[in-house]
Amino acid sequence: MIMEQNSNNIVDIRYLQTGEATKTDEMGMREMQKKAYEARNKRFLLIKAPPASGKSRALMFIALDKLAHQGLKKVVVAVPEKSIGRSFQNTRLIPGGFFADWEVAPYYNLVDVKNESDKKERFKEFFRQEKAKILVCAHATLRNGMKEISDESFNDTLLAIDEFHHTSADANSNLGDVVRRVMNNSTGHIVAMTGSYFRGDGIPVLRVEDEARFYPVTYNYYQQLNGYKYLKNLVLGYHFYHGSYLDHIGEVLDTTKKTLIHIPNVNARASTGMGKYAETDEIMQVIGTVEMKDVNLGLYHVRTSDGRLLKVADLVEDNLKTRNIVQGYLQRMKRKEDVDIIIALGTAKEGFDWQWCEMCLTIGVRGSLTEVIQIIGRCTRDCEGKETARFVNMIAMPDAQQSDVKVAVNDFLKAITASLLMEQVMAPSWHFKNENDEDSNTDRDSRIIVVEGLKPLSSEKTKLIVEEQMDDLKAAILQDDMVVRAISGSTTAETITQHLVPKVIRERYPDLSEEEVEEVRQRVLLDTIIKGNDIIDGKGNPIDFTQESACESESDGNRLIKIANRFINIDKLSINLINTINPFQRAYEVLSKSVDAPTLKIIQDTIAEQKFNMTLEQAIVIYKGPLQEYVREHNGNPPRTDDPNPKVREMASALQMLKNLKARKLAGLEYEPD
Repeated sequence: MIMEQNSNNIVDIRYLQTGEATKTDEMGMREMQKKAYEARNKRFLLIKAPPASGKSRALMFIALDKLAHQGLKKVVVAVPEKSIGRSFQNTRLIPGGFFADWEVAPYYNLVDVKNESDKKERFKEFFRQEKAKILVCAHATLRNGMKEISDESFNDTLLAIDEFHHTSADANSNLGDVVRRVMNNSTGHIVAMTGSYFRGDGIPVLRVEDEARFYPVTYNYYQQLNGYKYLKNLVLGYHFYHGSYLDHIGEVLDTTKKTLIHIPNVNARASTGMGKYAETDEIMQVIGTVEMKDVNLGLYHVRTSDGRLLKVADLVEDNLKTRNIVQGYLQRMKRKEDVDIIIALGTAKEGFDWQWCEMCLTIGVRGSLTEVIQIIGRCTRDCEGKETARFVNMIAMPDAQQSDVKVAVNDFLKAITASLLMEQVMAPSWHFKNENDEDSNTDRDSRIIVVEGLKPLSSEKTKLIVEEQMDDLKAAILQDDMVVRAISGSTTAETITQHLVPKVIRERYPDLSEEEVEEVRQRVLLDTIIKGNDIIDGKGNPIDFTQESACESESDGNRLIKIANRFINIDKLSINLINTINPFQRAYEVLSKSVDAPTLKIIQDTIAEQKFNMTLEQAIVIYKGPLQEYVREHNGNPPRTDDPNPKVREMASALQMLKNLKARKLAGLEYEPD
């Protein structure tokens, strides 16, 4: 895998095209599906795998085995929205070597847009009909139907929930309540599937005691993308603009690529205020000239300026009849030429299957990292003729003249943070060991780094976190407000590594001892710092750890890595060194390269203002008291936001808050109270 960065792309990852992720075995199973099938006898199974990795078919294999060999009588599959139901349509598995085909009776396919009537009644009837075996429905149908049937109805039934992160440990979560009812009040089995297990609202998907009952199967992004046959390059880019996005969308929209466009919600900051229909019309005009609308298929035929005729699908339309026509067409499409561009708002994200999609163009900051990962997953499906998948997020540049400059800066930082997370989960894993650890089979892996002072994993819990949940933990860290502010580069490395990171670990895993928190903290930092940096040999050449030559390169004891702008021999890494390095420094470097100097100054000043949660009155008190005294004692020099003394940093934050407020007041954007 090769990682590059330039002024346009924040992350550019090239994979080796081993073909392992899409190669099938004698039963017709791909790599991830085989791994999941090995755990088919578990009553509660949690499959965490990226979009497009084959979770739907993995469920088919497991469900059919439970029906045929484990004594279960029925299978209920629940998906977030109707368009995802396409992934669970009738599928021939016998030709690939499996013992049965996946067949859903049309009457119990409750996501078919041609079959909308009495869905709740058919859901209830399914449990009464002895011969009925498989039902596919939306999450909403499952929630509504469960209100009118007993928990015991799920006895000897498999409940499969796609996009499982829609559930929640919150007591008011209806979908979470359904899961708990089946787990605790029936003999039913559950297969939970998700490509992004972390939520955007900070509420865990499952309660700790419930999650402990699930057997996890994890297949990561790197395993999937590195094992593709055709797709070899994934690019994550951000296009920063001033003014309206409609004036700039033509700069990034390549109409020669199969593209999925997500416009912003009408209440989002990126919205123009014109309304979603008007914005869709404007985008159509950027694409070309609308020649006709095929009312039977719901497609617009748009002629580009160079004469090409494109098929454009509009999923923004609210009219139910029109919307169902379009969704039905997209569910049935079989060829690359069936559609060229899709414009959507809240749909076509999770589970939407369009294998030919080459580019996801998303306007505005998404509500959570979950949403970002789901959207990226729409273009990362492997198919012949597609070498590069591209995710481009259009983000409004923060402007000092905006009244909501804080919101703009936070949006900007969310985008950078999302890129950092994606870079982490899409890179290969490293294995760390203490210099005193005994050799084991895993040590033959060329991606082994010996770290002085590394604490061994002392419990099964910490081993599970490090081996199966590292990406989820990093997501929680990168979504933490204090960490997001820290990526400005002004927070000391020691504060980040020894206070902010362990704080998030404790919040996510409250049952860990302080010793266990430290074990996990060390590995989070090591993994974060090592990933995204090239390991080079003594001659400055990158080491390809997928080749046998990597072992020869490491035998000379001269493997180097560039960390914090200096080269370090990775065989002499120590925890003490890692503690002094800002693991998120690269984010600040991205900011420095991606924005102009005035905008960067706005970002820095706004972050400085937010470092301490203080009111305007508190800032004024600090300004009139301690700050004035500090300036006199330091020959007129104001306090700095990067001072090691937290009291000094607090004074600097108060000063910056007042400066920002004055600037906005002079611009007539903000009222300053007496």
